[in-house]
Amino acid sequence: MNLGKLGRTTFTQLRQCGWGPLQIRKLCASPMSDPQGTHAAKRLKTAETPKVIGTHNGTFHCDEALAVYLLRQTSTYTNADLIRTRDPAILDTCDIVVDVGAVYDENLKRFDHHQRGFEGVFGHGFQTKLSSAGLIYKHFGQEIIGDRFRLQPEDPTVKTLWLKLYKEFIEAIDGVDNGVSQYPRDVAPKYRNRTDLSARVGWLNPAWNEPFDSKRVDARFVKASTLAGEEFLGRLDYYAKAWLPARTLVADGLSQRAQVDPSGRIILFEQFAPWKEHLFELETELNVTDEAKPFYVVYPDETAGNWRIQAVPASPDSFESRKALPEAWRGLRDEKLSEVSGVEGGIFVHASGFIGGNKTKDGALTLARKALEL
Repeated sequence: MNLGKLGRTTFTQLRQCGWGPLQIRKLCASPMSDPQGTHAAKRLKTAETPKVIGTHNGTFHCDEALAVYLLRQTSTYTNADLIRTRDPAILDTCDIVVDVGAVYDENLKRFDHHQRGFEGVFGHGFQTKLSSAGLIYKHFGQEIIGDRFRLQPEDPTVKTLWLKLYKEFIEAIDGVDNGVSQYPRDVAPKYRNRTDLSARVGWLNPAWNEPFDSKRVDARFVKASTLAGEEFLGRLDYYAKAWLPARTLVADGLSQRAQVDPSGRIILFEQFAPWKEHLFELETELNVTDEAKPFYVVYPDETAGNWRIQAVPASPDSFESRKALPEAWRGLRDEKLSEVSGVEGGIFVHASGFIGGNKTKDGALTLARKALEL
């Protein structure tokens, strides 16, 4: 018996009787005296039927490889079977279908993006057309994040991580799969990058002159799905355990800056953490006016045990500072810096005035306060 001869109606009947699609496939692969599966279906009627994820067969891509992995991180599909096919009759037996079928309908559990007229985006300011990875992440991402860190769905941390991971990880996969250029058409890249996740997944497909039987390709797909999924979870863990604590530290420093200096222009961190990205994002979110934005950040050096004073850049990628350290201090070191600045413990001030150092916290804070007046 083969899948084509079994027929759509029989597929549906078997699924309703408790048959899983993988069991149906085994049925089709071996001869049986009961071709309709009636007696076998009765025996399996009370058995728990695993959920089944459907996607297309043949050459695979990063988006559906990741989409399948993400679904298996949810409570509903954690132990789901997988069928790779383009046969509509078989896809109709699946509990959820991604990247094939020409339908996007959350209620029907259909998540394709190839159909004419589909222009779905993630929202929240993002404009890149979604692939199957983005579609699944949009609908299931917050559940995955909440479950992984045992957070309630309404916890604001979940939404913060959900948006961050789309921006830093998922959107690029959507863009590559949909052929959305990273650059304006009149700007040509100076080199080609084929080391991104989408490219690495693509390389797992059999080469044109290798055997392309379904068993081989399905095995490669499993490897690709694991690769994409493990990288996703690694990035998610980093943002939850490293990026988010740094954001909290910066938020606290920003809110408490008036306690450091009445001007509110100096932020003090008692421990080093990456702060630039968070500071600019928080200033925007909190509608901090230009008159209230900090000029300097003081923090302990992460290696030497000394302290740093750094001027906040004019913009995230700018080499210009909102208020560079005084010109008279620039390029000076050690005793000479202490003499000219009038602050003991001087170590250096960069020639551009964007950063300087002192041996103590009090010394670095004094430099910052003096710099405000000059």
